[in-house]
Amino acid sequence: MNKLIFLSVILSFTVGNLSGQYESGMTYPDTTSELLIDSLDVSALLANTILEEDLYNHLSILASDEFEGRETGTRGNTRAAKYIANYFKELGIKPRGIENSYYQDVAFNKTYWTETKVEVNGNAYRHLWDYMTFPSMTDQFQELSSDEVIFLGYGIDDQSYSDYKGNDVQGKIIMINKGEPFNQDSISYISSTRESSEWTSDINMKLKVAQEKGVKMVLIIEEDLRKLLDKNRRFLVSPSLKLGDGEMKTRTHANHMYISSNVAKDIIGNKDEKIKKWRKKNLKNGKACDIKLNSQLGIQLSKKKNVLKGHNVFAFIEGTDLKEEVIAVSAHYDHLGKRGEDIFNGADDNGTGTSTVLEITEALTEAIKKGIRPRRSILLLLVTGEEKGLLGSRYYAENPIYPIENTVANVNIDMIGRTDKKHEENPNYTYVIGSDRLSSDLHKINEEINHKYSRLILDYQYNGEDDPNRYYYRSDHYNFAKKGIPAIFFFSGTHEDYHRPSDTVDKIMFDKLTKIGRHVFHLIWDLANRNDRIIVDGKVEN
Repeated sequence: MNKLIFLSVILSFTVGNLSGQYESGMTYPDTTSELLIDSLDVSALLANTILEEDLYNHLSILASDEFEGRETGTRGNTRAAKYIANYFKELGIKPRGIENSYYQDVAFNKTYWTETKVEVNGNAYRHLWDYMTFPSMTDQFQELSSDEVIFLGYGIDDQSYSDYKGNDVQGKIIMINKGEPFNQDSISYISSTRESSEWTSDINMKLKVAQEKGVKMVLIIEEDLRKLLDKNRRFLVSPSLKLGDGEMKTRTHANHMYISSNVAKDIIGNKDEKIKKWRKKNLKNGKACDIKLNSQLGIQLSKKKNVLKGHNVFAFIEGTDLKEEVIAVSAHYDHLGKRGEDIFNGADDNGTGTSTVLEITEALTEAIKKGIRPRRSILLLLVTGEEKGLLGSRYYAENPIYPIENTVANVNIDMIGRTDKKHEENPNYTYVIGSDRLSSDLHKINEEINHKYSRLILDYQYNGEDDPNRYYYRSDHYNFAKKGIPAIFFFSGTHEDYHRPSDTVDKIMFDKLTKIGRHVFHLIWDLANRNDRIIVDGKVEN
């Protein structure tokens, strides 16, 4: 690629930022000029200590069967935490923190169903086939039975439209549709446009209203239950974890259950014609719904709660003249654990990120041995609970060991050892997510580092506002970004072994892993040593 094209790429993302859009294209390296690096360049000397062999050695241990998939709250996860802490100790890094330790203790509330039963008119239905419910969001019921279910349309209570108006649902079971009502011209009764409102995009709004109205249970009709199951499988197949010691707090959302259209039809029974008439009236004039369905419904939900202890593991490299400011480098070390005889070793997810942080830590200790320290302090943070909903990083962001306002930036690494289908012909790339969300400085610095040292293809596809995968919100950097800290996330994309037992060490591309690892080190070293703290000129998104 010639220099003119490279310049056009740079200009394209600059214009994009000026228009308020996040970068979503690609920056290609300039291959027309030779990559020249001063042999005395400290950053290069240190980055070059990150070696394929060392990455392999770490990953072969972390992703071995001995660590049993590193699921949060299990002995395999504890073994991984000990391995990381022992390595920090071997490097000569002193323990710190409140308890003079390498650990930040995190309490998790492990909740899971021990038994679920749903019967409608004598017909038994199957959990995770005909219905689904989250144990962390719904109470247990030894016996919840009723001979009446109220079909309440869309379950909306808005100034423009309300299904609750004039209806007493205290202590009742209601059944609702997802979405919102539109008229014959495809105009929403809520938004008065062709666009859906928050009542469609945020089911929690309906559940909050139902709780305020005293509803006992909400049955949500889900037309594609299998798709919803697939999306939430990791929370349903394995026990659900939440932060905290398990003490119940005030409920803000109504108990609820997603049911298939077949279950809904059984509950509706001979009232289907009445519901069809309502739908026509709703389409014509926005008529709300209150139809009493005389069905025999029985629900039994039993669950168990355990309080588990987990650990975030950290090392701290103290800076010099700017030591009060901190660069946080993160990766999650947990994975999915075991399912029967299958072990989800998680070599790429996220053994690669964890191993890279360990190698970056070693490079920093090599600097100290040479009498060189970064100006800003650097926090190396390996978090647990990512696979359970970014729990470990969330706990750190809410209970920081070092003042969150002093944290200059977060550099997060999650899955950087494989190649996805898009780039299978050229693995010399990394996806970059979040770099321009909060700081135009961070985005620019990363581009400059790449041009000077790495010459990777920087792919911003998943950084776009329209990314349907929403990866920006799905890794640990997001908990820093929510606090207003500029965060950048390095990622190589998913592959056929993602979240499968086949994500193993033999499939890792260690040359690629090493190159991205060195690039990340260069970025960290630059952020830690530049004169000015990077600016925050973006908007925090929650």
